[in-house]
Amino acid sequence: MDGVTVDAVAATEVEEFLQDLSERLRTHAYRPSALRRVQNPKPGRLGELRPPSQASLPKTLAGKHRSTVTKMARKYKSTVETPEGPRTCLTVTVPPDRGRKPLVARFGGIPLKRQRKAVLTDRRPVMASAKRNELIHRLIAECCEICEARTNLEVHHVRKLAGLNRPGRRDKPDWVHLMAKRRSETLVICRRCHEDTHAGRGTAPPRM
Repeated sequence: MDGVTVDAVAATEVEEFLQDLSERLRTHAYRPSALRRVQNPKPGRLGELRPPSQASLPKTLAGKHRSTVTKMARKYKSTVETPEGPRTCLTVTVPPDRGRKPLVARFGGIPLKRQRKAVLTDRRPVMASAKRNELIHRLIAECCEICEARTNLEVHHVRKLAGLNRPGRRDKPDWVHLMAKRRSETLVICRRCHEDTHAGRGTAPPRM
């Protein structure tokens, strides 16, 4: 600590050293040495990344198949032609089926050469589909699917349509027939009709 080794402390009076250090800490007189930042060595050239990158996948395969790196490299090692000459890579080929093309997966085979005039093009992220589903269109229509009211619309939902056809159930209300006909687990209705469906009260004949 602060350039003082254990041997240096042991060569002096340990109790005296600890008392002095404790006193300086208590009186806030202790000032530690300035810390020096140490950076991990990073490869300065792309070529230095080749050995660890080539060994990463064989090590993963060896651990998964309980084999050795040498056996995995020997099994999948191949050579591919690139604009910078032949490169060694790992290749897995799945034989074709029913006249289809063989599936080829390749790891490596990319020349690690700096392109000083390369142009980086940021691709726009692929957004989720903006297509509206059927329920959204029904909500936008702003019309109760039972009484055709246009205010206080809500969505009535059932877990399974099969639950509406349980044996022994009394006569089914009109909204059940409507949901069964549409094969839909949702029904866009006004608040009054929604309360009537949950209370078991009759509702106006729905529009089919």
